[in-house]
Amino acid sequence: MRRKKAGFASGTSAAAEDYLERILELINSKGYARIVDIASALKISQASVTNMVQRLDTEGLLKYEKYRGLILTEAGEKVARAITHRHRLLTDFFKLLGLNERVIYHDVEGMEHHISPPTLRAIEALTDLLRRRPTLRAHIEANA
Repeated sequence: MRRKKAGFASGTSAAAEDYLERILELINSKGYARIVDIASALKISQASVTNMVQRLDTEGLLKYEKYRGLILTEAGEKVARAITHRHRLLTDFFKLLGLNERVIYHDVEGMEHHISPPTLRAIEALTDLLRRRPTLRAHIEANA
């Protein structure tokens, strides 16, 4: 039996989190999110997006009306904001370590759905420390 990869936010799958993250980005940048826009952003077929959007609607994470578009529910927005925060925090942390963009992208995409809240809080504290201590950051970069 195949197991789905679970994300940390309310038991959603990593794929569902990716959709919710992109939907929130589209709503924030364009004011709306349509199936065609989501498919383009995720580089997948509109049929695949429609299937996931219907599933997310059933799970109460968004409201979808065929041919009209969609909106995130309060629960869906909460999941989307949590994954966006994790993505941004991990990206900032790796940038402070002096890693290149390709490595950062690959690592963040692999980690953002699987990192525990305590680990995330520790990374957040370390990121804040690295921002305040440029000499420490330079020492890490020199030894990486």
